[in-house]
Amino acid sequence: MTYSPTRRHVLGFMATASAWSFAGCAFAEESLPNVAVSKDPNCGCCTGWVDHLLQTGFPVAVTNAPDLSSVKARLGVPHNLSSCHTAEVGGYVIEGHLPADAIKRLLRERPQAVGLALPGMPIGSPGMEGGTPEDYEVILFGKEGRGVFGRYRESRAL
Repeated sequence: MTYSPTRRHVLGFMATASAWSFAGCAFAEESLPNVAVSKDPNCGCCTGWVDHLLQTGFPVAVTNAPDLSSVKARLGVPHNLSSCHTAEVGGYVIEGHLPADAIKRLLRERPQAVGLALPGMPIGSPGMEGGTPEDYEVILFGKEGRGVFGRYRESRAL
């Protein structure tokens, strides 16, 4: 005997699969790892970047660190990739105002690297809103060297 599903069975299966898929996405967002941010206590743009992370689902712990150079040195951030704050998440270093989506991609793909950096403070990057947004590159860096991880304008991949 051959089983032929009815239209009702197919639609029911699709609805169930869709619900499970949505629930999986919600769970993935809820289970994002904590981001430990070290920043200058007087920096407002760093607070803007932390707000961006919080709005995209990351739990964040902030430490005001008047001597960020020692934090960057300990974590292996090259001087020419430095920015105004440094973070740690999922075993990686995050340097600068890069978008949360770049961090999520890093955590999903898990490349061999020290981390990601967005040198400087490009206008339009998270925490640096206002003015005419600039295109910018997020750099993947590590012992093997460095390369472009993604190109962005504001928080959007190009």
